[in-house]
Amino acid sequence: MAIKPRILYQTGNVFKQTLHDIRRFLSILQPNNITFCIILPLIGFFWSFFQLLSYQTFILGGILYIISGVGITAGYHRLWSHRSFTASPGLSFFLALAGASSVQGSILNWCQMHRAHHRYVDTPKDPYNVSKGIWWSHMGWLIFRPDPNSKGHVEMSDLLQDQVVIWQHRNFPFLCLFTGYALPFLIAKFGWNDGSGGLLYAGIIRVFLFQQATNCVNSLAHWLGDQPYADATSPRDHILTALVTFGEGYHNFHHEFPTDYRNGIRWFDYDPTKWCISLWGWLGLASHLQEFEANEINKAIFQQKWKLVERLKCQINWGPAVDTLPIYSWSEYEALCIHLGGSRHLVCISGVIYDVERFIESHPGGRALLVAHIGKDATASFHGGVYKHSKAASNLLDNIRFGVVRGGGQVEETH
Repeated sequence: MAIKPRILYQTGNVFKQTLHDIRRFLSILQPNNITFCIILPLIGFFWSFFQLLSYQTFILGGILYIISGVGITAGYHRLWSHRSFTASPGLSFFLALAGASSVQGSILNWCQMHRAHHRYVDTPKDPYNVSKGIWWSHMGWLIFRPDPNSKGHVEMSDLLQDQVVIWQHRNFPFLCLFTGYALPFLIAKFGWNDGSGGLLYAGIIRVFLFQQATNCVNSLAHWLGDQPYADATSPRDHILTALVTFGEGYHNFHHEFPTDYRNGIRWFDYDPTKWCISLWGWLGLASHLQEFEANEINKAIFQQKWKLVERLKCQINWGPAVDTLPIYSWSEYEALCIHLGGSRHLVCISGVIYDVERFIESHPGGRALLVAHIGKDATASFHGGVYKHSKAASNLLDNIRFGVVRGGGQVEETH
């Protein structure tokens, strides 16, 4: 039986639409990032089942991990993204090569993204926007191209005039392949005849591990931890993130004080990048190490703690505010009291009237002592004349405020 033309036409349209959707999906992918961040690590994972790890290669991988890590944290991040210190030409050249070995893009591209992250944090123009989900901030932004309409402008003129930055950018494909993969292969090959192990463990797997560590700053550091300096945006401080990123985990501090060469400012904070920069300064390889004034840092801490106190205060019952209470003359106060013709068990302390009826039977000093002060001014007795009451006793009184005596106590009334 012949296939009807309409069915052929509809099938053709579905096929064309499917091809269009596939092309559209492929167009938003970033093939270079997918290759170096996903495909190569997957190859390395399966390869590792057949490749032994020698102790020499393990040590080499550890050394190169530290070098590439410092290249990113001290170089790409604190030197070039934030200008938190000035490096000598030799140190700049070393950091440019070290950063290239992490295979995370050139200084120019990396810093442009990072500066946009700081300027537009938690907004659609933030490349690592954590409000789109922790997966996006960790890996999604690497896999999919950013929306061109959400790209925010950042100032890059200083880097465009930096000769080391421009040299590294122009030669980055060669530099990252050589320092990231060829160099560990060559060292292991000619050092202890383990070229394949050097390429796998000190190259592919080492690059992958530090890429993931860096990504933790964009994801975990905006999701896990405390906010001791500000909470208007998502960055947080957490020791776990600091441990895997050479001290970059004190992210709440960093976003508040981005030009400070330190991330962990306390002596016991784990911040190896800070220690390296300090050492370079002592050796004369770095200068103009930027530090925010302690007063401004303490001010931010105080403001954040005060905000937390205010939030806690709102959760506590403080009783009716004194300025909202009705005002009585002394004679009106007396007239309300039960043994003076009224129906209330009222006591006056420091000009404030309290209804102590529900507290009479449980008064620690006994019922008789409290009843004896009904309709009277018990200020002196409460504050030490009979017994100096605790702060807790004063707080209990706050919940049973009844009114305020005009003039603050028993005064002569004019008729």
